[in-house]
Amino acid sequence: MKATSGPEFRNYVDIVLGGLSGGSGGEVLVSGERRLGAAEFRSMVYRLARALREQGVGPGRAVTLLCGNLPETIAVRYAVNLLGAHFNHLYNRLAPDVQAQMMADVETYALVVDPRLGERAAQLLGKVPPVEHVLVLGPVPEAGSEPPLGQDLLALADKQPATPLPSAAHPDDLCFIRHSGGTTGHPKGVRSTFGRMEGSIALTQQLFSGTGRRDLVCTPLSHAAGFIADATLAAGGTVVLHYAFEPAEILATVARERITNIMLLPPLLYQVLDHPDAARADTSSLRQITYGGTPSSPTRIAEAVRRFGPVLQQGYGQFEAGAVSVLPAAEHDPDRPDVLRTAGRVVPGVEVEIRDETGAALPTGRAGEICVRSGQVMEGYWKNPELTAQVMKDGWVHTGDLGHLDEHGYLSVVDRIKDMIAVVGGHVYTTELEDFLNTHPAVRHSAVYGVRGDGGHERIHADVVTASGAAPTAEELRTWVREGRGAMYEPDHIHFTDALPLTDAGKPDKKALRAARTDRDADRV
Repeated sequence: MKATSGPEFRNYVDIVLGGLSGGSGGEVLVSGERRLGAAEFRSMVYRLARALREQGVGPGRAVTLLCGNLPETIAVRYAVNLLGAHFNHLYNRLAPDVQAQMMADVETYALVVDPRLGERAAQLLGKVPPVEHVLVLGPVPEAGSEPPLGQDLLALADKQPATPLPSAAHPDDLCFIRHSGGTTGHPKGVRSTFGRMEGSIALTQQLFSGTGRRDLVCTPLSHAAGFIADATLAAGGTVVLHYAFEPAEILATVARERITNIMLLPPLLYQVLDHPDAARADTSSLRQITYGGTPSSPTRIAEAVRRFGPVLQQGYGQFEAGAVSVLPAAEHDPDRPDVLRTAGRVVPGVEVEIRDETGAALPTGRAGEICVRSGQVMEGYWKNPELTAQVMKDGWVHTGDLGHLDEHGYLSVVDRIKDMIAVVGGHVYTTELEDFLNTHPAVRHSAVYGVRGDGGHERIHADVVTASGAAPTAEELRTWVREGRGAMYEPDHIHFTDALPLTDAGKPDKKALRAARTDRDADRV
């Protein structure tokens, strides 16, 4: 799928802009009361590109985006890439020190700021080496001091002509540096070229697009939703943007905008499923709910199928490895938890091997590290050749995920290697324990993780969100696990909570959970 050099190469931005139509309604982007047509959006991209070029943005220069889900966020990313420059889109909910490190790592030339995030931008600028240009997507906030934070990029763009601008990118040029979510340590920068992006958008259209698509984006554009939005726009569809995740508003928007497609990580899907409005909301327009990015509960996925119909599709992949496997809607039988527990079958053009700690391939049914080879694997980590050499060997990406393949070709992701808990007598796979806890009628969601104690052994902690009106005790759940999964899986500590902390993308933040606990924590009963 990777593009080759020469006349066949097309910048993905040209592919997207060439495909814009907005369907029968003519709108390509919807954000609150704003509705942008294809011509207006193309004009915005070309004007922004010319304004950025006047600020010196071009091949080899990094533009960091501190931006939420706005039409201008998509437009400025396209403008940066049209110029052959590369972008780094910060996750907005990361700590300032982590964001500042990312900005410094990629050698930020220009910082583009969402006006709502002006205060955070001012914090970051005080922590990083001087940035050549600070550009704001709208009226410039004062950030509490003089001089202003930066220039109004939209005002600069308004002075530019809206005629098309030829791409300055080549297939081997750097397109973006995408950081991991930082749930298991310091985020790592994944390098991707324009050639890889050209292939990725074609594969994403194949897996996640369709005619007449109206895509609701309610998770950050800085994550996978941004790339799915690219494919939707390139296919002539419409993208409806929510600035934040709010279950009631999602259900209302699905009905009002006749949404056909939405991507939700499992914890967010559960929140929509559990919302009181879900029972009466008109979701008949939905054709596909894509979920993935973190392990899901077969019990909860079966509930979602029964509620929303045969529209759920799971996708498994990584920024490092690209798309790996898909479990399509046709195979989401709510009476087949064994299938729902898998990540589906490997997508065409991708090779998967399960390997042991020595690198030897394991037979069907044996659990080991999932290793992937395809045209969509990353070019390497940014400025980290040692880590690149550890993860990429002979063209294979070692994902850090534990899993196995069965005789029917289904891939099951058992755990992250770093999340697997070493206990006396063996190892506990956190996803297996979460799956089992979630089958208890009083449990709606759970997160399992290990905390190392004074003696060096890890203790099993489980944070549990209970069903409305339910009040199980810690001992009741421990007994449930002991009798159903065995004493080795019995949690040492169970913590009841109203909600799990989530990362920007919607994954349970086990790093935060682990940091908040000690081996001596008492259960909250």
